[in-house]
Amino acid sequence: MPFVTTEDGARIFYKDWGAGESPVLLSHGWPVNADSWETTALLLAEGGHRVIAHDRRGYGRSTQTWHGNEMDSYADDLATLIDALDLSAVTLVGHSIGGAEVVRYIGRHGTGRVARLVLVSTGPLADTDALRARHTADRSQFYRELAGGPIFGHAVSQGIRDAYWLQAMSGGHRGTTAGITAFSTIGFGRDLARVDVPTLIIHGGADELVPPDTGGRRTAEIVDTAVLKIYDGRPHALPATDRDRLHADLLEFIDNREETS
Repeated sequence: MPFVTTEDGARIFYKDWGAGESPVLLSHGWPVNADSWETTALLLAEGGHRVIAHDRRGYGRSTQTWHGNEMDSYADDLATLIDALDLSAVTLVGHSIGGAEVVRYIGRHGTGRVARLVLVSTGPLADTDALRARHTADRSQFYRELAGGPIFGHAVSQGIRDAYWLQAMSGGHRGTTAGITAFSTIGFGRDLARVDVPTLIIHGGADELVPPDTGGRRTAEIVDTAVLKIYDGRPHALPATDRDRLHADLLEFIDNREETS
């Protein structure tokens, strides 16, 4: 399995599919891993794009570090991966906390290697104290309850819910708990001010974890280059619940890069 090693010794797992000249980097949500993007990655790779998806530190196959489980380290790990693979004109796509990660990457490292940005279901969590308490008490059961309700909105198969639970449990308790804190303190304003590339913002209108008014709609007000799409009545995990629509919007946005560059 491929890994890159960060400055502090963490090993970051990644997938690298396809061979196109328009790289797309997919950053996963909480508390899952790169596998959550597999259907999207396959579609993009088959459509002629190089697709990279990584496991954030503390999640999946990456090192379960005690330290560095916060947004700055996530962004710097992403920079290590992008530099190691020598990616240029990359489209950064982040779901949920993954969106916060790619925005913090731009805040810390700029857009020199970035062509476009896509944020899906990204913004501050609705109730971090309650999430943290339930996660600490019994995270295994909590993941099952999330998968049965607010994550997917009862719109997916049991197989997808089971995959969510397996991915969540593959992460370390330390990393996933710290991820809640990182998610709750994202402080978008300063980072979003550095976004100067075409940006697509997609948000479910019925997202209970990250409400659209404080997520997608608020972000679109800050980013001058943003186009906002609200999926009315849809929940948080759009890459699973609204695959066809999301894929069509992603492909249209990414493939237009060659026409507008």
